[in-house]
Amino acid sequence: MKKSGQFFFLHFIEKTGKVGGVRVARSVNDDLDREAVRVIKLLPDFNPARNAKDEPVRVWYTLPVTFKLQEKEPKVVE
Repeated sequence: MKKSGQFFFLHFIEKTGKVGGVRVARSVNDDLDREAVRVIKLLPDFNPARNAKDEPVRVWYTLPVTFKLQEKEPKVVE
């Protein structure tokens, strides 16, 4: 099972600045996808985008996430 790679996630930054609608755009591994989605949902609020009238607007955001997990050395049991 592959445990490293670059993933791409799409999500909204709502008018309130909150993260919403998290989606996997490019996957490498289901377990890592789930963990990345969990972490993205924990992001603090953003400053929302604004239109020409200076009103907050909902926008899509693409977030690249790179995982590189190291293999642990096996323990030697004597």
